[in-house]
Amino acid sequence: MPNVLILHGPNLNLLGTREPGVYGRVTLAQINAMLEEEAAARGVTLRILQSNHEGALVDAIHAAVGWADGIIINAGALTHYSYALRDAIAGVGIPTVEVHLSNIHAREPFRHTSVIAPVCRGQIAGFGARSYLLALWALLEEK
Repeated sequence: MPNVLILHGPNLNLLGTREPGVYGRVTLAQINAMLEEEAAARGVTLRILQSNHEGALVDAIHAAVGWADGIIINAGALTHYSYALRDAIAGVGIPTVEVHLSNIHAREPFRHTSVIAPVCRGQIAGFGARSYLLALWALLEEK
């Protein structure tokens, strides 16, 4: 049975009410439920964490060694400047997919650059909550 770590970064706990024109009205709890349902149907075990703290996300990546077969991460704003997350992803060597609800490449210029993208298998952006499902499917197809 594959094991996947799902990481939600800063401010994602506000989904559903935070800038719904950009991020939609789907809550984080709804995204997690959608992922849990899909994982159960595919025989996948998930561990899910949301944190507004960079170090907690780094610690979760480190703790995934020996357990996780893949990581799905929406690092939020940390995507654009967290070399600590980038180094953690690179350091553990677990296949990782970067996820964004909005199309970061069609937004403000500072959002166009991801420092974690070069150490991820791929990036899925712009499909709302479905971005997470696409990431899960992509990881499972590699197995």
